[in-house]
Amino acid sequence: MAHILQGVAHDGSVGEIPSLEAQMNNTIDPTPLLSQLKSYAAEARAPELLPSEAGQAESESFSQLLAQSIDQVNQLQQEASGLKQAFELGDPNVSLAQAMIASNKAGLAFQGMVQVRNKLVEAYQEVMRMQV
Repeated sequence: MAHILQGVAHDGSVGEIPSLEAQMNNTIDPTPLLSQLKSYAAEARAPELLPSEAGQAESESFSQLLAQSIDQVNQLQQEASGLKQAFELGDPNVSLAQAMIASNKAGLAFQGMVQVRNKLVEAYQEVMRMQV
């Protein structure tokens, strides 16, 4: 049995406030949010290449690819830092959402780079442990 309480909003209007029991019965479907987060993670992990760039990517050496990835992560971090600073200084062209999204993108990119680094170190150590 859900009890409904009367409440007054900030604008002075009177409305119904559901009880805690009624609020707990309401559930939010996380599926759209999860799919959106997965798409952002996939985008941060592997930027899409145009068909004309695909042939060039195959001919690049691993060190060039690694250097480009580090530069991209650095650029994302610098952009996020610039947007945060602009928001803090009150720039009307920068919203909190823009600053937070840029910060989260930079964070995800950095986490991905750290994971790649960890795998490289792990592979190097494995090779060094091999007996010849």
